[in-house]
Amino acid sequence: MSKSTKTTSKQAKGYAGMTGADLFHKMLLAEGVEVLFGVPGGALLPIFDSLYETPIKFVLTRHEQGAAHMADGYARSTGKVGVCIATSGPGATNLVTGLATAYMDSVPMVAITGQVTSALIGNDAFQEADTTGITRPVTKHNMLIKRAEDIGRAVREAFYIARTGRPGPVLIDIAKDATSNILSEEPDLETNLPGYKPMLTGHIRQVKAAAEAINASKQPVLYVGGGVIISEASDILNKVAHRGNIPVTTTLMALGAFDESDPLALQMLGMHGTAAANYAIQECDCLIAVGARFDDRVTGKVETFASHAKIIHIDIDPTSISKNVKADIPVVGDAKDILEKMLPMIKSKGRKDWLGQIAKWKKAYPLHYDTGPKIKPQQVIESVGRLTDHDAIITTGVGQHQMWAAQFYGWRKPRQFLTSGGLGTMGFGLPAAIGAQFGNPGKTVIDIDGDGSFSMTMGELVTAVHYNQPVKVVVLDNCYLGMVRQWQEMFYERRYSATEHPCPDLSLIAEAFGAKGIRATDPGDLDDAINEMLKHDGPVVLAASVEPEENVFPMVAAGKSLHEMDMGRLV
Repeated sequence: MSKSTKTTSKQAKGYAGMTGADLFHKMLLAEGVEVLFGVPGGALLPIFDSLYETPIKFVLTRHEQGAAHMADGYARSTGKVGVCIATSGPGATNLVTGLATAYMDSVPMVAITGQVTSALIGNDAFQEADTTGITRPVTKHNMLIKRAEDIGRAVREAFYIARTGRPGPVLIDIAKDATSNILSEEPDLETNLPGYKPMLTGHIRQVKAAAEAINASKQPVLYVGGGVIISEASDILNKVAHRGNIPVTTTLMALGAFDESDPLALQMLGMHGTAAANYAIQECDCLIAVGARFDDRVTGKVETFASHAKIIHIDIDPTSISKNVKADIPVVGDAKDILEKMLPMIKSKGRKDWLGQIAKWKKAYPLHYDTGPKIKPQQVIESVGRLTDHDAIITTGVGQHQMWAAQFYGWRKPRQFLTSGGLGTMGFGLPAAIGAQFGNPGKTVIDIDGDGSFSMTMGELVTAVHYNQPVKVVVLDNCYLGMVRQWQEMFYERRYSATEHPCPDLSLIAEAFGAKGIRATDPGDLDDAINEMLKHDGPVVLAASVEPEENVFPMVAAGKSLHEMDMGRLV
């Protein structure tokens, strides 16, 4: 997250006489764009002609949704702005799911879409869509550009808005004639955003009030959200936690912000959080929410959420404060700035009784699963964690496998876990892994997926093969849409309506796509299969046939309080 909102005025020199497409290309280079994901089309022909000899790595995806998720995975894993591009009409509308995914999870992304020529806009021309109208609800900002002279300023503003404050996706829709026309004058690149002034510096009075409340508490809990990772505040969070001896629980988006091997770690809270985390939330007397938005999957029944606690809410987005849960002490600003100010104010505390109670909960209700003749999905996650030394970048789709990954991998550092939290986008895992691999060459990147999620975007495996990106995919193959089936089992008397699906051999499909395919069916062979996957220097799909009706526990049912967990087979 940027520490400065300063914009720079610049009257461009030497741009007159070039095309709008060439100006666009030069602006991408000026913004430091290294990788561009997308699919060309008629409305983009001038831009792609300008990109013909670009130093930017262009990645041709199989589908525009894949391009958006790749840009997203690149951004989440690197902290840089991810960039994707698609043509007008269906190309642009295919980006919408990826834009909504990034918007919900505050991911810095710039999407460029082609548009029909300005004279045809509004005439239902071939491949025309109201792209700015369609994407307005799922972007931080969007704009329609009809003049070549406006392209440079639009690109600068888009990147600035995407990366500052609470990050998010910005879309630039560019009419084809704006990219083909010649600039008759030097463009003005000065950004002009009078209504956009993110508040980064936390008010010292509020910071002091928060610190005093923490020092006065006996049973505090740090409730950490994805904003801590975005603001690069993990190190200072660790210092605050240890200075005050404060237990830490993380949301799905914040996994890795606090090392789960640390004695103060409670792991994830919420619907499928640990019992220790959920009980601690319900019994704490001071809840310090940092970069979190009190999502419904975290709070359960809002009326009973942390009902004994004084609520401190630290967030860069003032609209998030008291939106779902009323804050007693609001602190608006950048998480890193606020925690740095707070650290010297935090008193060292023993908190023996509180930490002792938490230790009892951890011992009484550990994450657990029963072994059997079939591979258990939790076993797959644990084995991947152990054999990668908990050091890989992990992406997921959405469903049971996502929750098991959150529970059992063992998260150690930020920007390690990339998943669709707010929107819950099935199909996110594979393209996000490819984007992360482009952003982190040399690192191990693994998509832990379900067969349902993987099937939605598995065509992007061809993209990984084409560019020789050594992403690994571990599919928990249970022939169900697992999370929906679990709800049908628990709440609809096992009436499995439309959740069982055909189960093709995904390892053979991988081979057909040019990747390596591995199949695991026996628990005793699992480690060997994972090691074989990790040693291969290209893309791999490991299809693990797992217990088909295994469920995710603990589980807080809709409308229940956090302490009303269904422990299932955990006890």
